Amino acid sequence: MSTTYLGMPALPAPGDRAFPSFPQAAHAAVRDTTLRGNLRHATHTIRAKRAKAVAEVSDWAQLREAGRRIKDHTLRHLDRYLVQVEEAVTAAGGTVHWAANAAEANRIVADLVKATGEREVVKVKSMATQEIGLNEALQAEGIRAYETDLAELIVQLGKDRPSHILVPAIHRNRGEIRDIFRSEMSAWGRPAPEGLTDTPAELAEAARLHLREKFLRAKVGISGANFVVAETGTLVVVESEGNGRMCLTLPETLISVVGIEKIVPTWRDLEVFLQTLPRSSTAERMNPYTSMWTGTTDGDGPSTFHLVLLDNGRTDTLADQVGRQALRCIRCSACLNVCPVYERAGGHAYGSVYPGPIGAILSPQLRGTATDIDASLPYASSLCGACYEVCPVAIDIPEVLVHLRERVAEGGTATRGGNKVVLRPAKGHAAERAAMRAARWAFTHPGALAAGQRLASRTRRFHPRALPGPGRAWSAGRDLPAVPAEPFRDWWQRTRGGKDEAK
Repeated sequence: MSTTYLGMPALPAPGDRAFPSFPQAAHAAVRDTTLRGNLRHATHTIRAKRAKAVAEVSDWAQLREAGRRIKDHTLRHLDRYLVQVEEAVTAAGGTVHWAANAAEANRIVADLVKATGEREVVKVKSMATQEIGLNEALQAEGIRAYETDLAELIVQLGKDRPSHILVPAIHRNRGEIRDIFRSEMSAWGRPAPEGLTDTPAELAEAARLHLREKFLRAKVGISGANFVVAETGTLVVVESEGNGRMCLTLPETLISVVGIEKIVPTWRDLEVFLQTLPRSSTAERMNPYTSMWTGTTDGDGPSTFHLVLLDNGRTDTLADQVGRQALRCIRCSACLNVCPVYERAGGHAYGSVYPGPIGAILSPQLRGTATDIDASLPYASSLCGACYEVCPVAIDIPEVLVHLRERVAEGGTATRGGNKVVLRPAKGHAAERAAMRAARWAFTHPGALAAGQRLASRTRRFHPRALPGPGRAWSAGRDLPAVPAEPFRDWWQRTRGGKDEAK
């Protein structure tokens, strides 16, 4: 299913061709001066704080490498660790459900909520539930889901879409948030206080008062998890506001939807990520709230616990030897904050709950590249490499981007969610593929290449300033390189008198 937001384009599902390609979606965003200003201020602030926090750790490089190795080891043995998680959670009093795709996960959660007789739930911020469109699926079943993270609350009240992994309302400024609270809070519960201003303290207090009655009333809570410790079946949620702690402890029933890649084998492994995640995401030495729970305990927390393990394209991604490193991601969002493309285009243009560099490699693998938006995402990058430099688990995002570009250009078929889908080349890529094949032939025939270079030099005064046909898409944003008056090969022979070693 597509995730629909009132007044906004629907997020695409595999096979949905309604969402525009990244260049089209970003076209308006780069001309929105308010959006550009909001993004520039927020990303530069977070980026500077993160750099300072990381610099405090003398063994950051070793922690980064340890995180990479732990994740790679877990992914190689994921089948064994998944079984271990199920056994540990079940032994601790929880119930484990397996969901192959978004539709199965939504059906499982909706049935579990309906079995309680409740018609509303409170939610901890969760990328997995956004990925599957859980709120909309619950709404279709007559169940209202309340987001309790401050930024997610802003997005929900504003009938908006998230635009950042860590700060979903990063595209909004304080004045916009004040106006949203004033106009929308009353329709969802307690209204905003009279005379609400845009000062951070007043906005936070308005959200606190609005949410408190929901925390105290809700019987069902829904969460994701940052990590699942296989040896004990313990789930871990890290957050900065305390709303997660309320959702995880007060309801009678807790349902957690977790991607199968979130597993770490042992508590010792968890120690690495509890150092790297907060510094990479919020630039804090440690998270203000780190909640951990193992099954159920009489008289302490929810009496019923359900864990929904979500695949939704992850197994297919795991089969790709290059692309699988995207599954190391711990959702810190450091790559978004340093990306020049994200800073200018914002998160909505990516057509996914995973925006920025990580979204450009994760979404096309989870959903396939059959749609314009997913086929264009691997090209939403300058390949500057800043994302790789800041990634706390050393995901080589540029390498995966190039790998996915090759997949898009070549087309073919792939398996997604157990179904075979066509990976059609996006618009213009058929011409690109033909150009690359012509270049390959030229570079393997040195004589023809030398003749072509001499011809290009002698006719350079007649060269156009823009490429014709499909090439216009490339030259519209770039200057064509000037052809020199003399090829390098000829200059070398003339000035050095040496043999043309390339022949």
